[in-house]
Amino acid sequence: MNWTCEMITPRKTAEDAVRRGGTQGMRSDVTATDPRICEVTGLGVHATSYADAVARITAWARTDQGRYVCAANVHMAMEAHDDPEFRQLVEAASLVTPDGMPLVWMMRRLGHPHQSRVYGPTLMVETLAAAEKQGLKVGFYGGSPEELELLAAKLGREYPALKVGYRYSPPFRPLSAEEERDVIDDIGRSGLDILFVGLGCPKQERWMARHRHQLPMVALGVGAGFAFYAETVRQAPNIIQRAGLEWAFRLLAEPRRLWRRYLKHNPRFVVLAARQLWQQRS
Repeated sequence: MNWTCEMITPRKTAEDAVRRGGTQGMRSDVTATDPRICEVTGLGVHATSYADAVARITAWARTDQGRYVCAANVHMAMEAHDDPEFRQLVEAASLVTPDGMPLVWMMRRLGHPHQSRVYGPTLMVETLAAAEKQGLKVGFYGGSPEELELLAAKLGREYPALKVGYRYSPPFRPLSAEEERDVIDDIGRSGLDILFVGLGCPKQERWMARHRHQLPMVALGVGAGFAFYAETVRQAPNIIQRAGLEWAFRLLAEPRRLWRRYLKHNPRFVVLAARQLWQQRS
């Protein structure tokens, strides 16, 4: 492995607001600019597939423009519901994929009957394979040092021709302004086409939006994708994922870290989703 240190339909309303320097006061009407965006409990999500998402990402990676991609699950949808500024920030992404099965089920009921899951960690692997074939350079920001070491070793075995130009595990504390500036300079000098960001929601989405105009590449938020690929965290079996019970699997694996998130978000999502479906039916 080489280590060195448009079928595209932009979300115009949200992207233009970010380009002007902010999202405050922006209306959430991105569905009017792209018929493939479906509103789920107030958050616009693209009707897409792995093949379509990878094609978009790799095409954007050749344009030298700063873009970012979000993978939306119940956690993100409820963070967006609770924080309008965060919702607008997510909708300013060039692509928002349906990462969680509850969002997929909602989209099927809301006019996209053939929608399938486009899961962030799997999208990362699919994009890595395409990047190797197309000679695109990738980088990794987030995760622990151990995860990045294991990830690098596995990449070397599975994608020996992949160009990896950057990897960095930031400390858990907030970076100082000088440290953040140094990180952005390092990423910019690395000549990346695609940057995978594994900081978890909502931190990674805020980070990608904040630095979009400083980084001429596609940033893809993958949540726990680094840990899953490095196998430091066990991934739910496919049958559990398809049943929409991955949250329960992860809760059993990490109860002290995740119980508050699921207790706060999951019941409210069910209520909001049921209300939306009832209003549509009415």
